[in-house]
Amino acid sequence: MSDVLLEAKELHTYYGSSHILHGVDFKIHRGETLALMGRNGMGKTTLIRSMMGLVRPRHGRVMVRGDDMTSAATHRIARQGIAYVPEGRGIFPNLSVKENLLMSARAGVDGQCNWTYERVLETFPRLSERLTNGGGQLSGGEQQMLTIGRALMTNPDLLILDEATEGLAPLIAREIWRIVREIRKSGIATVIVDKNHAAVTSITDRSVIIVKGQVVFDGDSEIVRKDQELIQKHLGV
Repeated sequence: MSDVLLEAKELHTYYGSSHILHGVDFKIHRGETLALMGRNGMGKTTLIRSMMGLVRPRHGRVMVRGDDMTSAATHRIARQGIAYVPEGRGIFPNLSVKENLLMSARAGVDGQCNWTYERVLETFPRLSERLTNGGGQLSGGEQQMLTIGRALMTNPDLLILDEATEGLAPLIAREIWRIVREIRKSGIATVIVDKNHAAVTSITDRSVIIVKGQVVFDGDSEIVRKDQELIQKHLGV
């Protein structure tokens, strides 16, 4: 079995005539926690969407567990143990919190059921107080907790968080980072997109920085954390 869960090889992705990704290589291994960083509009979300089958790359390949799934439907990729929490969250506003969670419950690829409904509520105590509320009645922070909890109910091997704390109050953002640490301890590989480079590099093993659709850095998060010149050049406002 391949140690690499998800890999992009020489991806070129376009939106119409706009060339967004320019030959991107990317991979994440089992149990690894990775920061995917870059300023707005540099191609981070496009890379994720290309790997998840939501956008079709024009050139290159997407490998899942060593198998070529470049042309696979999104649901087939997700069924390989990959859970995606998109920017904007995408919860079902007319379903209750409980229904949002239970509708996604299933065993993982290897039959694991480590993330049960009860465990998710223990991890997100705020949700346990909102079980009968509709998804649309929740605050932004609660919605983010719900989307992460719903993703965990699929018992994934890889969790992708796009803009993990975007628009959240600092107190709620800290709660999200606490949850991410718990997920990391559980052995689930995680890709995290977030603008707070100090927070995200403090809890990740490796960082990938994208500039104008190309990878300009791929290495230890500790290097990024300590290199103010690198931060200012590629991540500073």
